[in-house]
Amino acid sequence: MIFYGIYKSKIGNIYIKADEHTLIGVGFDDSQIKENENSIVKDTKNQLDEYFNNKRQVFNLPINPIGTDFQKKVWAELLKIPYGQTASYREIAVKIGNPKASRAVGSANNKNPIAIIIPCHRVIGANKKLTGYAGGLDKKQMLLDLEMNLLF
Repeated sequence: MIFYGIYKSKIGNIYIKADEHTLIGVGFDDSQIKENENSIVKDTKNQLDEYFNNKRQVFNLPINPIGTDFQKKVWAELLKIPYGQTASYREIAVKIGNPKASRAVGSANNKNPIAIIIPCHRVIGANKKLTGYAGGLDKKQMLLDLEMNLLF
């Protein structure tokens, strides 16, 4: 069974999707969500609340992002980017042992099914400029500002 919840954040509604044991989705399109929360959805809401209130920098949730082996490798590397810091697509490509895979890293970043928790918003262009974000560049900027204590 799949469980859903909606967290009303300072940057808009965030949907949460979980199975019986793990978090499998966090994103910004909640138009088709009918809430039927379980403990993982509730815990995710609580941790997101702490995050948006500057009381949490690291999430402690059982996650199970669904994707290819390459995508999972990229997402695992994203989890290593510290709160309040950024990395470029190229830096991630180098860290996963494939320095010429910047575009593939960008594609994997774009397909991240567990936004915020797997911090794809912390990945920026080599020129230090913001690049695409599934929730929109405005949300990406707000998340980075939040982490740098410039917002909320």
